[in-house]
Amino acid sequence: MNDALALVGRLLLAALLLAGTVQKLMSPEGAQALLALASLPAWLLWPSGLFTTFAGIGIALGVATRPLAILAAGYCILTSGFHILMDDPWQSTIAFKNWTIAGGFLMLAAHGPGRFALRP
Repeated sequence: MNDALALVGRLLLAALLLAGTVQKLMSPEGAQALLALASLPAWLLWPSGLFTTFAGIGIALGVATRPLAILAAGYCILTSGFHILMDDPWQSTIAFKNWTIAGGFLMLAAHGPGRFALRP
């Protein structure tokens, strides 16, 4: 049962990363606006999209799971800073959600991908 739960958890975390990639590709304006608020260049959206793509695929497949999970946790913490907008409660909720997701990635890093992985 633990290995099946690890697989489902891995796939859900990976789905979130990959959905972020799709969102960046289909509608980059929102992420670019958040970057602009932080006085950062819009082109940073593309390395971010590459990271979420490769990390999402790697975590889904169970390849390099622990290092990717640690990097993904850091990514979630880092990007939460873009969402701490005190005049927008929804964005602040997204920041807290990112911290929670970082916790899930750290649990994945601590416990590994489980038996149902290409590299368990």
